[in-house]
Amino acid sequence: MGASARADWVQATDPLIVQPSPAMNQVQAQNPPGFTWARHSTGPATYELEITPVGGAPTKVVVDRNWYLPTKALALGNYTWRVRPSNSSQWSNPRTFSITSKSNLFEVPDNATLRARITNKARPRSLPASFTPYTSWSTAKRNELDAYVSRMTNEIKLQINALPALNDARWPIVITTPLTAGMASQQTDIRQRINEVTRQLEASAVMWRMKRDPLFLTEALRRGDHLASLDTNGPTSYANQDQATRQISVSLIKAIDILAGDLDATRKARWLNTVKVRTEEIYRNLAGDNGRLDQYPFDSHGNTSLIFLSLISTLALGDIPEAQKWFDFSFRAYANAPSPWSGPEGGYANGTAYAEYAAGYLVALWDPMSQASGVNFYAKPWALGLLDFATQFTPPGSRVHAFGDGSETKPDTRVWHAFGSRMVSPRAAWYVSSLGGTEDTLSLLQAPYPMPVKGTSVKSPPSNSFYYPSVGWAAFHSEIGKTSRTSLYFKSSPYGSFNHSHGDQNGILLSVAGQPLLVKAGWYDWYGSPYWTDWYHQTRSQNAVTFDGGKGQMVTGYREQLQRNGKITGFSAQPSYDYVEGDATAAYGGQLTMAKRQVWHLRNAGNSMLVRDRLASTVARTYEWNIHTPVIMTVENALNVKVAAGSQSVCLRSLNTAATFAKWIGPGAKTNVVEDHGAFYLKNDGKSTAEFLVLLDVGCKRPEVSVSTSGSVRTVTVAGQSITLN
Repeated sequence: MGASARADWVQATDPLIVQPSPAMNQVQAQNPPGFTWARHSTGPATYELEITPVGGAPTKVVVDRNWYLPTKALALGNYTWRVRPSNSSQWSNPRTFSITSKSNLFEVPDNATLRARITNKARPRSLPASFTPYTSWSTAKRNELDAYVSRMTNEIKLQINALPALNDARWPIVITTPLTAGMASQQTDIRQRINEVTRQLEASAVMWRMKRDPLFLTEALRRGDHLASLDTNGPTSYANQDQATRQISVSLIKAIDILAGDLDATRKARWLNTVKVRTEEIYRNLAGDNGRLDQYPFDSHGNTSLIFLSLISTLALGDIPEAQKWFDFSFRAYANAPSPWSGPEGGYANGTAYAEYAAGYLVALWDPMSQASGVNFYAKPWALGLLDFATQFTPPGSRVHAFGDGSETKPDTRVWHAFGSRMVSPRAAWYVSSLGGTEDTLSLLQAPYPMPVKGTSVKSPPSNSFYYPSVGWAAFHSEIGKTSRTSLYFKSSPYGSFNHSHGDQNGILLSVAGQPLLVKAGWYDWYGSPYWTDWYHQTRSQNAVTFDGGKGQMVTGYREQLQRNGKITGFSAQPSYDYVEGDATAAYGGQLTMAKRQVWHLRNAGNSMLVRDRLASTVARTYEWNIHTPVIMTVENALNVKVAAGSQSVCLRSLNTAATFAKWIGPGAKTNVVEDHGAFYLKNDGKSTAEFLVLLDVGCKRPEVSVSTSGSVRTVTVAGQSITLN
């Protein structure tokens, strides 16, 4: 046992360190799969990786980082892999994985092949072949896109005088830690102003390329000059505002690429120097410790900077000598692991608001990167998984997001419309058409024409229930293809309350026909604010269990937030019911010895939901089964509560008569927002397991409910549909 444990050095005990992948006995979503492992304690210069097909000869490769992405697909079959520091006998334990017909092809050539492909492409290398001068457009294309051309033209003309000329003096506050409200406000202003000006630069360059109106060229040059004049060591530097410096760099290099021969040599040199200085700082930050994200991937800003670095270097090859170094470091590393917030099946642990934010910048970055490199990032299995995740947790008609920071905000349908339009998938086609509307004008005018999604005539909604194992999320829908659907979301995540996640393990959300009924309380003012720390991030603001006056899951610390987590321990989707079980015991950090929740979606009982919690502690507790509603709820009696919003309703019934309901008062809601809070309370002596058993009666149909016991088995029957409680 000791020898085996020492040999398996690729599995770190620190949750912040990258996990070995492919994990044991997993069918791979992608072919070829990416390989990752924790670094060996000796810090070797290279590793030897061995991949062996069952019954076949091993393939051996030597790499200088702790990951490997084969350039070619593997044959279908079962494999083992192991790795060791070069010139060492310390092989890791072998791990098995499978490549099946379900493993989607995603091949990325080696760096030299990619660089040659990119530099051989005539500029603008960031635009698709279908992007041609307006004068060459067909009548059909004009009929489809003229409205967007007009809209973009009007926006640019309006912003010519509306946008101020940027100056470093606008942002006088020196950024230090801890962040204050004033600093947070300045950082937001920098991000917003830079985003406005870079959009104007890119839009003007695109429209000049399309229409050749000198007005657009003049405006592009003016805005590019403004950005190039900002102090690279000032308030927009990487150290002060990383989002600003990466946006300035990427927009300048995109403009240089799109304007191509229309940019005079002096101005081009000045813009390129700005890109070089700012991007070298990004590179040095990410390349530190031989690529810090390779070992410690859980850095949301760092991972976003990595894709910016990938695109900047892709477009700068041939113009900036350092770009080759940046490219070789970033492009394939990013292609191997585009996000630390889920496994290869997709998903987004930080919540759907941040998934939407990510998808928005992915469209802006993947489009030019895919066009220039020939690597279609939308074909990566993780990308389709991310779209499926959005489909499940922000289906068409959703009025709010699900879980995590910003979850109280309204989804922006333009983002997923754009993301899905670039895929050839029946599910993407269904989601895009069901969302309606269109995408952002600037991204649409730079997109391939016609859109890839038009390559499929089949539109298929996803399944009515779904489970994302790597992020610990589950969704139950009565019928996802209908706007009248009932939707329940459940979360018990191995990511715990880390980053933009909250102390909401075993938490639920409920909406009917898009109307939220059980909601996340509070609002996202800024990350780490006193309000965020003391209320918004806490378990008490979720539809989850607290005890003894609102004490909940442990959400302080850093790596501890990953350790104090949840996990989904059971999931089943059947014609008559759906089922999920989560274990959030670890999230309470030793305060409880058991915290398990089971949810049954009873399809044959009017889409009622039965929720069972089992809780235990070594001391006496009063447990609280919290709910939060977007309307004032009606307490009908000690066991029954009604939530009615618009024409939708849910009635909550405590089937344990010892668990009684009372309202409680929380922090004030955001202006013009209604929130109501309450809980079923249950006293426990600390010597036995406490149990909540609550029925969510969707539509307040008042079904007949009975609970019977036979030996150690209880049966709950709701409107004739029975569930066995062991």
